[in-house]
Amino acid sequence: MISLDKKIIIRVPATSTGLGTGVDSIGIAFGLYYTVIVEEEMQHWQVNHALGKDIPHNEDNLIVRTILQIDSSIKPHQLTVMSDVPIGKGLGASTTAVAAGIKIANALGDLNMSLDDQIKAGSKMEGHADGIASALLGDITVSYFDGDMATTVKAPTPEAINALIYINKQEPDLNHNVYKQNISSNQAIMASSATNVLVAALMSNEWTKATEMMEKETFYVDNINEKVPELSIIKKHAHELGIYGTYVSKTGQAIITFGTTSELNQLRDVLSTADINGNLRLIKIDHDGATVRGE
Repeated sequence: MISLDKKIIIRVPATSTGLGTGVDSIGIAFGLYYTVIVEEEMQHWQVNHALGKDIPHNEDNLIVRTILQIDSSIKPHQLTVMSDVPIGKGLGASTTAVAAGIKIANALGDLNMSLDDQIKAGSKMEGHADGIASALLGDITVSYFDGDMATTVKAPTPEAINALIYINKQEPDLNHNVYKQNISSNQAIMASSATNVLVAALMSNEWTKATEMMEKETFYVDNINEKVPELSIIKKHAHELGIYGTYVSKTGQAIITFGTTSELNQLRDVLSTADINGNLRLIKIDHDGATVRGE
């Protein structure tokens, strides 16, 4: 165990998962951040935050539960949390807490966990690797997780590319999520083909082809445009401006469109007068992932 003679500051980016047909395998990190300051040792865990009354301030907090799952011998500390990642809006708020907990456990426990070990631990907690991999590594990540082994490759995004994120003010009319629970073999082949081309395009820096593949809707429920009507509205206006690369998050709460700052500002201006009930935010892509520093 290390002695805490100075504060440790953990910063974790927001994430979005399921780019196109990359269900539970492709994620991306955004420049909205969840920051945790690890302060003095305490008799009991104390998590200071202003994130809402439903989020615990004690050992029941997800950060602390993650820390103790990694190393149950770590002594209680005071943690202070600040976040501009919206909760329950499909941008990985819970994933940021898990990633922060892993980073804190690694530091306080002097565990020397590799990034692969951290991704594996987070994947086991979340049940899939896409969100935690992007939170820890940044950029777009492509991951495989079978319940035990996690393997991830980081794909760079062009520096000029940003994201326009639409956050729905209301809960979409979805029983579970935007994806079908069962698909035919032909649909599976189409989805696999689209995902293969998407990953190949990302790795070869063919961004235009990648964004076209992100818009393939093979896995979406058949009535996706009824469930999330803003998706078709945003895509329509984006296409009129020559912008491709719009997809809806797994929960249906967020719709993301990729483009340059100039393109996305044009789209935001158009959408500001469209019939959609939500907030629009122009956000940078995070290229670095979770960071740890002392103060």
